[in-house]
Amino acid sequence: MVEVFKTNVSRRREANKLLEAIHKTFNNHKANFDLEDCDRILRIQCDEGVFCSKTLMTFLNEMGCKAEVLTD
Repeated sequence: MVEVFKTNVSRRREANKLLEAIHKTFNNHKANFDLEDCDRILRIQCDEGVFCSKTLMTFLNEMGCKAEVLTD
């Protein structure tokens, strides 16, 4: 499953810090940022286990990142 989030992250350094924290906390998740996109996209893929968008958004908020799920 892949979830796409709109974020307020604008700097690569901040994105890298968040990616490191995501990968450390959520072992079975793969994440990447597209800071060139106007919505500063965060894509998170979970190949196994349960994916909970609310848990992830709470985690990101605690890290100082605003994130909301993008819908089609």
